[in-house]
Amino acid sequence: MKSPSIDTHNFMADFSEIKKNLSNFEMLERDLTLKQLQINRLLNITQAINDNLPAQVLFGMYNSFLSWEMGIKKMALYIKEETGHWCCATSIGISDELLKLDIHDKLTAYTRLLNITDEEHPLISQFDVVVPVRHKDTPIAYTFIGGFEANEDMYDKVSFITTITNIIAVAIENKRLFKKQLEQESLKKEMELAGAMQKMLIPNQLPKNRRYELASIYQPHSTIGGDYFDFIDYDDPRFAFCIADVSGKGAAAALLMSNIQATVRYLINKRIKAEVFIHKLNESIMNSAKGEKFITFFIAEYNTETNELIYVNAGHNIPVLYTKGELIPLDKGCTILGAFDEIVELEVGTIILDDDALIILYTDGLTDIQNDDGLFFDEQELHPFVQENWSLTAEAFNDQLRTRINEFKGDKPYPDDVSVLTCRIHKGGAFVTKAQTSI
Repeated sequence: MKSPSIDTHNFMADFSEIKKNLSNFEMLERDLTLKQLQINRLLNITQAINDNLPAQVLFGMYNSFLSWEMGIKKMALYIKEETGHWCCATSIGISDELLKLDIHDKLTAYTRLLNITDEEHPLISQFDVVVPVRHKDTPIAYTFIGGFEANEDMYDKVSFITTITNIIAVAIENKRLFKKQLEQESLKKEMELAGAMQKMLIPNQLPKNRRYELASIYQPHSTIGGDYFDFIDYDDPRFAFCIADVSGKGAAAALLMSNIQATVRYLINKRIKAEVFIHKLNESIMNSAKGEKFITFFIAEYNTETNELIYVNAGHNIPVLYTKGELIPLDKGCTILGAFDEIVELEVGTIILDDDALIILYTDGLTDIQNDDGLFFDEQELHPFVQENWSLTAEAFNDQLRTRINEFKGDKPYPDDVSVLTCRIHKGGAFVTKAQTSI
């Protein structure tokens, strides 16, 4: 029997085709394995984000992914800090010296994925591609990639890197926003607590008897204000009342205000002379505020037996005393407190009241109120109002004042804290002025 003949040419062609197919299969298998590794790493990163792992862990996973799975030889990921400065969060194959170079001004030019060519900057020139990540038209990250081989499939790598960079950058941005939200909520709670504590320092019940009565208006501009007023009753026929305005706003002003209240009460209870009282209070404020804040302050003491009103005005809005048809400005005193180590000139005011009188203390939030015509609720508005309503009780006077303020300002908001302390003295007779000795 004759053996079948073998077509050597065809056999070699078939064998070559088989080898080619096997090679293609092996390449396909390697590509599939690589894709599977990339997907697994992407899932790991996603899980790390869901587990709320720290940003540095995410940066480390990102670095490892680009270096090992993607075979990237050069990379630098820039993230924006709270200060607004761009910093390199992680890098591959770039020296520390180059990473120290500032590229902040260069980044704004990159608004989309871009091939880097003809770049003279010594750091940026190390890379081939820049991938910007934007959130609502705001850049939140930039990744620079480089070191590609001439025959390397750059497109697939850059596409996958763009995806993972977006995931990482958005996760970091969400962390930052969440942290900021927590800080804001914490600050809000602290401010609300400070505001509640501050309100505890403001007397909500004021005396009303046959000899005198007090009433107040307190309208803080925000959760925490810088206004302060108080009333101190002695065991003897005297009582004192005061008002103050701390420069600035917020927690710092409120803390200083609480310190002032404690100091005022301590000094009043020591029954020291008015001049000594003011010097001691100024010294306390200087020690607390270190000259960074100042306080306008007014304090008065009234003796219901001698009818003597003693007061000191330390740079505060001038209170108004109305008695027997006359408006008397209570302007004797000194400069503001907390601005100078020593108070050089100080004049203590004294008035004898033997007729009914009304005293209005207020902060500059009242006179800063403006209407639609641009006019202020200043002395030209306040003084006629006092003359028209001085015979009312302290509480009724304040009610009328609130109504007048609302009519004056209309829909305009309060520009500042507004505090008013109204004191009505029940007595009869005329007034005279004489020297005094103490508060």
